[in-house]
Amino acid sequence: MLVLAIGGVAVSLAAYAYGRSAARQSYDRLLVGAANQIAASLGLRDGEVIVDIPVSAFELLSLAPRDRVVYAVFDDRGQLVTGYDGVARPEGDGGFSSGSFAGEPARYVHVRRQIAERSFLGAVDVVVGQTTEARRELAQQITRNALLAVAMVGLVISGLAVLAVTSALRPLRRLEHDFALRSSRDLTPVDVEVPQEIASLVAALNRFIGRIDRQLRVMRTLIADASHQLRTPIAALRAQAELARETDDSKEQLRIVERIHERSRNLSRLTDQLLNHAMIIHRADSVDLAPVDLRVVASEAVAQFDQTLPGAERTVRMDLPEAPMVCDGDALSLIEACKNLINNANTYGQPPITVFVREEGATLCIGVRDRGEGLAEEMWGDAGKRFARRSGVSSASAGLGLSIVSAVAQAHGGRMAIRRPDAGRFEVFLELPKVREAEA
Repeated sequence: MLVLAIGGVAVSLAAYAYGRSAARQSYDRLLVGAANQIAASLGLRDGEVIVDIPVSAFELLSLAPRDRVVYAVFDDRGQLVTGYDGVARPEGDGGFSSGSFAGEPARYVHVRRQIAERSFLGAVDVVVGQTTEARRELAQQITRNALLAVAMVGLVISGLAVLAVTSALRPLRRLEHDFALRSSRDLTPVDVEVPQEIASLVAALNRFIGRIDRQLRVMRTLIADASHQLRTPIAALRAQAELARETDDSKEQLRIVERIHERSRNLSRLTDQLLNHAMIIHRADSVDLAPVDLRVVASEAVAQFDQTLPGAERTVRMDLPEAPMVCDGDALSLIEACKNLINNANTYGQPPITVFVREEGATLCIGVRDRGEGLAEEMWGDAGKRFARRSGVSSASAGLGLSIVSAVAQAHGGRMAIRRPDAGRFEVFLELPKVREAEA
């Protein structure tokens, strides 16, 4: 409303200024015409200036019946030849001026005619004036007409604006209706027909809903996995503990304690992997990727390798290039994926275990190589699924390691790959896109 009010005031001032200018130009032309006709009628008699004022000189000025018209003719000595005594002789060679006549504002025009004859040589000045009431009325009329036209156009534009805004907001009302009818658990993408102008808004909204849905799925999956996968080993631990408490045989107790220790270690690893998987899925939607050198990731993963795992006394080798291998990534997630590959190779593979980083065309690879037989080739397609069986191994922890690796690869725009270069080597690695700036 304030903008419309300011615009209305600006248009009113502009219309008034235009009306005054148009009225002034119109009546000034009439004054000039009358003054020129009087100047053309000048003559000489016995060396004296005579004036035979034509009637037509004031016919057009008479169109303003309430205005008074005055005139005066001055000879070269400045003496009044004819006209009104109240009109002063102007200075200069001609032009317009403002003044008053009989207490009313008036507008004057000054025309000078040069006469050069034997009996007279000099300039004669003609002054014609008119009061300005008709000018004011014409200016007001022009202003009213302009404001009326502007008001009508403004009403039309306002109506069109209301129609356009109503039409533009109608898709938003459809969105509001769609969300109002949804249940609290409905996180499906918005499927409402909208114009192109807000299609990007709906797309951004769907991406946001997708992130929320993924986060909720992670929480539901974590709860379901924890309740399903942890219940059995915890019950087994409790049963083993009860057996140890009830037996008096020291050797049997020692054997049971060893089993309790083994089961608790597996349970700890499974819990860590469940939490790591949930953390990685969460970070994929909440952490911005930044340039990461995969050589640093490999070194940190080897440094964090759990030395308490069975077979951890094996030496983990590193095969790293001299040049930086930079990709856009989340260092923490990549380190966790590499650690899971090392743990899997340590548990199911054969030494030596080597962590490698290499470049293959437009991708960078980070992974683990060992001398074991690895997965059968027909199982490679299901290797990244949660709790899939690995070469006959049915434990839950065996099913989460490669699932974490696959989730990290997908979050980085890459994939998990499995390869057997030759009969004596088995590789599992992540293929990640390179940073283009690093290529330059």
